Amino acid sequence: MELTVERAFFDRQVARATQGDVTAAFDLGVAYSTGTRGAALDLIAAHQWFNLAAAWGHEDAPAARSEVAEDMTAREIATAQKLARGILAQMQRRAA
Repeated sequence: MELTVERAFFDRQVARATQGDVTAAFDLGVAYSTGTRGAALDLIAAHQWFNLAAAWGHEDAPAARSEVAEDMTAREIATAQKLARGILAQMQRRAA
């Protein structure tokens, strides 16, 4: 399988975001919420990344997270929040 430029960009963003890069996390939220930049449309993943970006201080992330949440069920939002907490826990384990 040939790695496309878009997929390589996406993979780099994931690596950066899981290390706490706030801009990468926000960019992943945008990618998942629009189905662009190598990501499939996935509102749960979009909410997850916007939530992390918001927690890390990205100015536009809270509004983007709210916008995505308007099209989600309470269960989907809970799933996204659980996934975000999982990433934070993974980061803490790496730091220890």
